[in-house]
Amino acid sequence: MQHETHAEHTGHDHATQAPHGGHHDYAAHAAHAGHAAHAHHVGGGKVSWSMAAKATLHCLTGCAIGEVLGMIIGTALGWGNAPTMALAIVLAFFFGYSLTLWAVVRAGVGLKAAIGVALAADTLSITVMEIVDNGVLLLVPGAMDAHLADGLFWGALAFAFLIAFLVTTPVNKWMIGRGKGHAVVHQYHH
Repeated sequence: MQHETHAEHTGHDHATQAPHGGHHDYAAHAAHAGHAAHAHHVGGGKVSWSMAAKATLHCLTGCAIGEVLGMIIGTALGWGNAPTMALAIVLAFFFGYSLTLWAVVRAGVGLKAAIGVALAADTLSITVMEIVDNGVLLLVPGAMDAHLADGLFWGALAFAFLIAFLVTTPVNKWMIGRGKGHAVVHQYHH
């Protein structure tokens, strides 16, 4: 099976681009703005750690907003650890999905389709992140009983987010390399 050239595939005029058949310059192709979503088309390939880290930071931002808000609400209402953690996890998913949903809808995608993109892009990433960072919080002595004004609370939370970032980044790299996860969002970036 012979592949068309990059210019024919995308409709752009790239007279100097090598044909897909060689795959010798895949990294340049994948790095080309707006074409990262084509990684699955050419059978996967190298995904940069930078791209995976950016996807993970995007996910971590939503998770952090949700978790901190959940912990503030649970603490303010005098809830115990379990309901506070449950609320923090629910809000982490909500805000994690919301950030992606907002970006995709802004790119002109309808709400129903954007919800599908957000679910496909973020579910595994957020799940791994939540398991890891909540697991770390459970393991840090005194972290679950620390109050919002305690340095231990914020230090343990920052440590948990760091470990979650380090564990989730390779997961995102693997998923993007297979055209999944945040790879489905890249096609909507301009």
